[in-house]
Amino acid sequence: MPRLDLMARPQRSPWLEILAPVLALGFALLLGGLLVAMLGKSPWQAAQVYFLGPLSDGYGLQEIAVKASPLVMIAIGLSFCYRANIWNIGAEGQFIIGGTIGGWLGLAAQDGAHAGQWLLPAMLLAGAGAGLLYAMIPAVLRVWLGVSEILTSLMLVYIAELALDYLVRGPLRDPKGFNFPVSATFETAATLPLLPGGGRLHLGLAITLAVVILAHIVMSRSLFGFAVRVVGAAPKAARFAGFSDARLTLAVFAISGALAGLAGICEVSGQIGQLQPSISPGYGFTAIIVAFLGRLSPPGILIAGLVLALTSIGGEAAQIAMKLPLDMTRAFQGLLLMCVLAADVMARYRVAVSWPAAARRPA
Repeated sequence: MPRLDLMARPQRSPWLEILAPVLALGFALLLGGLLVAMLGKSPWQAAQVYFLGPLSDGYGLQEIAVKASPLVMIAIGLSFCYRANIWNIGAEGQFIIGGTIGGWLGLAAQDGAHAGQWLLPAMLLAGAGAGLLYAMIPAVLRVWLGVSEILTSLMLVYIAELALDYLVRGPLRDPKGFNFPVSATFETAATLPLLPGGGRLHLGLAITLAVVILAHIVMSRSLFGFAVRVVGAAPKAARFAGFSDARLTLAVFAISGALAGLAGICEVSGQIGQLQPSISPGYGFTAIIVAFLGRLSPPGILIAGLVLALTSIGGEAAQIAMKLPLDMTRAFQGLLLMCVLAADVMARYRVAVSWPAAARRPA
């Protein structure tokens, strides 16, 4: 039997690095079309509904931008962790905690009739701070006790979900909400203002673009960004250069948690307008795909976030127009992640086939 080995390429082709995610997207589209055909539907019609429909009118474009904003912001934070070879899988929980704490502050202020111009900035800071502190739990456990950050960050997601569910069914339930498990609606002072031009675009989109620009500058032109890259690529060289693994772990978790919490309060204050049992359709997990599809680069993540948002909006349209299950979108996003990871491996390694010599039989 032949033996297959992955051998590191002596020189990486920059063109192959660029084309890898594009080829991965194309292969994922082929696999997705095959799944649609197996369901008895037209792959070509599905492609039109999924990818062309949302781009055909202004409302669809606005929805793509609105859906992409939290994905991009969370993925930017995750990229700092993943570049440092730190695996934060709990951005979903940090997103929920940020939205919950920031929303609670908005509700508390308007209940006391203290709402003012200070309220919205305070809510944003509270959301980012809550996400940061929540992310410090797996970070501290990893640094001090050596506990896997993958397990702790993931398990904390369920705690955040249950905490939000308890609050909106108990202490924060709107007494005038006809017993529905939702909080009171935020007042204007606690709501992100809409951008000029009408529609649903709000200030959270501008904040996301600012985060992309700032992250790109930090990652490419600062000593901290250099430390993140070195620790992730060559830990021994990083330690020799004096970079501390412990401090960097805490720093990247802090950035990731703060951006996830900021995305959470932007979503609650900008789109939902109140607290409810579920404030995320899985943004924290989908952002992992966005981060890798964007090659952990802020500009790439911005493009990848728009692509994933397009699939989400198109999936909702396909559910209505073609009766395709909504889980089809999640399946396609999972296929896309696997294809991106496989393409990334093939860009860095080549497959070597060897034929081991046959063992000699005794005479």
